[in-house]
Amino acid sequence: MAKKKQTNQTQDFQRYVRWFWKLFLGGILFVVLIFLLASWGVFGEMPDHTVLENPKTNLATEIISSDGKTLGKFYFNDNRTPVGYDELPKHLVDALVATEDARFFEHSGIDARGTLRAVVKLGSGGGASTISQQLAKQLFHGEGSSNIIERVLQKAKEWIIAIRLERQYTKEEIIAMYFNIYDFGNNADGIRSAASIYFDKEPNELDIKESAMLVGMFKNSSLYNPREHRNPVGTRNRRNVVLYQMEKYDYISEETKDSLQALDLGLRYSPQSHRDGIATYFRAYLDGFMKDWIKNNPKPDGEKYNLYGDGLKVYTTIDSRMQQYAEDAVQQHMPRLQAEFDHQNTPDRNPTAPFLELSNSEIDALMKRGMRQSERWRVMKTEGKSEEEIIASFDKPTNMTVFSWKGEIDTIMKPMDSMRYYKSFLHPGMMSMDPKTGHVKAWVGGMNYKHFQYDHVNQGKRQVGSTFKPFVYATAIDQLHLSPCYKMPRSQITIEAGRHGTLEPWTPKNSDGVYGGELTLKAALANSVNTITARLIDKVGPQPVIDLVEKLGVESNIPPVPSIALGTADLNVYEMVAAYATFANKGVYTKPVMVTHIEDKNGTILYQFTPESRDVISEETAYVTVKLMEGVTEGGSGVRLRTKGADSYRADYREIVTGYPYEFKNPIAGKTGTTQNQSDGWFMGMVPNLVTGVWVGAEDRAAHFSSITYGQGAAMALPIWAVYMKACYEDDTLNISKAEFERPKELAIEVDCETYEQEASDNLPSEEVPDELDF
Repeated sequence: MAKKKQTNQTQDFQRYVRWFWKLFLGGILFVVLIFLLASWGVFGEMPDHTVLENPKTNLATEIISSDGKTLGKFYFNDNRTPVGYDELPKHLVDALVATEDARFFEHSGIDARGTLRAVVKLGSGGGASTISQQLAKQLFHGEGSSNIIERVLQKAKEWIIAIRLERQYTKEEIIAMYFNIYDFGNNADGIRSAASIYFDKEPNELDIKESAMLVGMFKNSSLYNPREHRNPVGTRNRRNVVLYQMEKYDYISEETKDSLQALDLGLRYSPQSHRDGIATYFRAYLDGFMKDWIKNNPKPDGEKYNLYGDGLKVYTTIDSRMQQYAEDAVQQHMPRLQAEFDHQNTPDRNPTAPFLELSNSEIDALMKRGMRQSERWRVMKTEGKSEEEIIASFDKPTNMTVFSWKGEIDTIMKPMDSMRYYKSFLHPGMMSMDPKTGHVKAWVGGMNYKHFQYDHVNQGKRQVGSTFKPFVYATAIDQLHLSPCYKMPRSQITIEAGRHGTLEPWTPKNSDGVYGGELTLKAALANSVNTITARLIDKVGPQPVIDLVEKLGVESNIPPVPSIALGTADLNVYEMVAAYATFANKGVYTKPVMVTHIEDKNGTILYQFTPESRDVISEETAYVTVKLMEGVTEGGSGVRLRTKGADSYRADYREIVTGYPYEFKNPIAGKTGTTQNQSDGWFMGMVPNLVTGVWVGAEDRAAHFSSITYGQGAAMALPIWAVYMKACYEDDTLNISKAEFERPKELAIEVDCETYEQEASDNLPSEEVPDELDF
């Protein structure tokens, strides 16, 4: 009986063993079958060899400055610019391996030990996903499903892809791809963007603690977000875990770990968006440039390039250092000028503030016109709202964030009141260019692109005032060969109706009200004497001046009437800088250049700019005109560039703008410009290798200073030029010239007035200028 029972137990055991092996082998076969079916694409499409070789990721178009810095990017959702493994610091790679996959360099995509540990401990001992598996998930199938069956199937696909990735790429390439694909939050897609946004650095500049913080974010970039309003404490703790792992695997010493764990995150948050960062107005211009280029330059297969996903690289002429100096100059001067403007336009001092010389009915019409041109009107019209509903919405208090020079203000305001508030602001426009190459070095289209998107470099056209006068003088020098020392009467002049196309008599006035006597052309231009400029255009005629200006690149329409001599034409900063640059470039016009070349993501050059230049005036005429404009800064309206005026302050709240502590010693040619009612202030300044133009004014010409004390180009625009140039000169790496303008080898026109006077006193034949030329 006992023997029979023992036999039965043996048979039962053997049966259990057989069943065990059947289940075990069946399980293995099932797993193998699952993997085979997954690899065949039964559970969903799997990437083939071609896709693995070129995984599809959206790459942002990168805008690169002439000094190799990233100015910004064009992207929709993915602000990603890939970097190679050799651009990653060793401690960044060490931090990743120590934290995410300690045996990364030993396995072939699947960590058997880690997987077994995870199975035995049911995941409580940590996950088993290798870096290759995580990359597979990021690249090809995203987050796992909550359904357990789907999770198993996705895990199988993940393993297969990981193994294929390991066969396709080197370990170093996989690490680089992993860093490039990850979303670190806050538009920081990939390690390049993350290093820039969180620490304002390139990846190879990251130190150990910064690398540890970014690697720590791989666990959950939303949870471990270092920004103050997110989770800085949790992020620091997670960083310290990474440092602990680095010490555990002997990548750093215990002393290094302890010292670094005690440090703060050291965050230098630098958000990247289309409305933040440096050169925002230039980048907006470039967006249009690139879309035009893409429209006319398809890929070899006929498809169009994707500005936001193809990873193009746009190499620009903008110098990031000079761009920053230009923006800093605007930020330094404009709040002071605005404070003075606001001081003059309180309701007590100006009941129609910020407007002058307008009746209430005219102001009402102006505001209604602005209302119909507003973004609110456009959006509500698109939504199908009636005009009555839209108009009513402008008088309903609304939560909004408005601009101020002290920072954004969250407030409740009627949209109509916010429109009036914004119309009180003065705006700048500034462009700086190398006259020889045409390379635009700095472009400031306004003071804050987020709140004011109108570009005052190439969109805005305003009266140029006396900055137009050098064109008249240059025409006269070219036609009549006049010396800067030639004298003309300052007395009043009337150009009768019918002469030069005038419809009625024109009698210009001098701004200082002084008439009589004679002045040299140099002194006349330096002091913006209107009557002498009128005499010059009366002699040469308006049309030759217009012809010259058109050759200088000005495309705006200019009426052929004598009054253009005083700057009645509306031009933009872009046109003015290019035109003035011709004088500094010995009479050769060079079209402004913003983009030198464009590359695709593989470094293939797709576009190379071709310089456009033409001879406009003789080298002699250009040089004599420059010498005339040097007089502006030697003893005219720009002389404050040479002086050391003490900065003064008015009652507690702002600095007066009449202090000019610049003391430039080097040759500077330039011209100030002021319109008749002080609504526009200009300054054009030149040194041999840099020409810069600055305009300042309000959105509406009816908003302006009431007097010329502050409402002139020398007070509104010149300080921006001076602060900018001071910074440029202090940066020795820029090599901005302090030399004399190069004198032509053959110069028939005498530019030294002492010599000119001596020759006149020696009874040499004097220059005779006919009253009227026959053209």
